[in-house]
Amino acid sequence: MKYDYSFSFEKLGTWQDARGLVKLVYSITADFPKHEIYGLVSQMRRAASSISSNLSEGSGRSSTKDQAHFYQISYSSNLELLNHFYTALDLSYIDEKTFEKLRNLVCALSFKINALRKSRISSTP
Repeated sequence: MKYDYSFSFEKLGTWQDARGLVKLVYSITADFPKHEIYGLVSQMRRAASSISSNLSEGSGRSSTKDQAHFYQISYSSNLELLNHFYTALDLSYIDEKTFEKLRNLVCALSFKINALRKSRISSTP
């Protein structure tokens, strides 16, 4: 889709990566047991959505301190999601290969979010 105007977060590669992770989490959790729909599935989907949501919300804040705060929340949600991946592995809802792929995505995203956060902190007067 092409629009006449783009919001700042739409241009962030970090947000684009987080958006892809949300899609992947929704796809993977669709195969989880039905009894997990209000448990682990819900927690994983909310954590994944929180990553991209806080990146977008932070980009709309006028102060660099506020931006850094929302990027920190995004980073924390990313780590929460990794914890949920461990739980899914422990319960055999995902296999080792899928876990490794997901963990690598979380790791790469964590570096990008942290760099974004640090860039806001370093520009704070």
